Amino acid sequence: MESIIARPPAAVSPSVASTSVSALSAPATPTPAEPTQENDPLTVGFTNVQDLFDLINCTVEDFLIVTNISPSQLTEIEREREKQRRKFRFRRHHSNSRILILTIQTYLHEALHLGLYRRYYAQLVRNGIEEIWKEIGSATCRPQQGHPRGDGGEGDSTGGPLPEREGIGKWPTLVIEAGDSETLGELHNDMRWWFRVSNHDVKIVLLAKFDRRQRHILLEKWEEEISTPPLGAITQSQATAVLQQNNVLEPVKRQSITITRDETTNPVSYNVTRGALVLGFQLLFLRDPGPQEGDIVLSIQDLQRYAERVWAVV
Repeated sequence: MESIIARPPAAVSPSVASTSVSALSAPATPTPAEPTQENDPLTVGFTNVQDLFDLINCTVEDFLIVTNISPSQLTEIEREREKQRRKFRFRRHHSNSRILILTIQTYLHEALHLGLYRRYYAQLVRNGIEEIWKEIGSATCRPQQGHPRGDGGEGDSTGGPLPEREGIGKWPTLVIEAGDSETLGELHNDMRWWFRVSNHDVKIVLLAKFDRRQRHILLEKWEEEISTPPLGAITQSQATAVLQQNNVLEPVKRQSITITRDETTNPVSYNVTRGALVLGFQLLFLRDPGPQEGDIVLSIQDLQRYAERVWAVV
């Protein structure tokens, strides 16, 4: 079981200069502060590993963008992360733009994705199919195996079916990504990355966003479907031929569920809008369901218990 970072205030070297994406300057010595919603994410230029680790210790946010990362520096960060057993993930590495996006494992961030995944896995156990499911977790996924310094990403919770996704380098069919200080727009970028870079081997991306301003949890389930070209001057048969030839897949939001906390009741209650969360068996396991098998459903009661655990660490 991975430990979770609890962050006491810590001094940060002045050589770590913090800037926002909009290029507004920020204090050179950041101090812990409550994360704000839908603001530009915290962005820093890389100087050295120790300064970066000091900043990670200091921030209360779960999302950090680091610029000017060379391949050798990425190797150094990865080596020191393992050596010091530091608990943060390489959410995304873009080698061409030299950008590294980090997920910092705060209590809230981990509750957002682990709470969903554990309830999903409990359903597999209840249905007796956990032995044909592979937990991939936060293993690094790359579009090109054998290129360790190329683009890559580490999901929050991921998994796929056996034997179809057995072995090293196989992409998950299910990815769960969580965000607190990360904006919903950035989470959507994550979702698109998983579909595109996996060459559509990823089938479902589930996003869990905690909105501090609105005081709710937003769950979005994304899948892909073949995009429909504008018919205009072409016939339906021509449109079908275009689809078959190009096979263009586009992300589609299949579900959007909002969970709010009602503190006017005793005890506190949780309201789930738009029903239970349904994950399609065929997309998860890459086959039709057999006897006694079917879609994985997290009921409204499951989601209420999930929300209670999330709010316990807010």
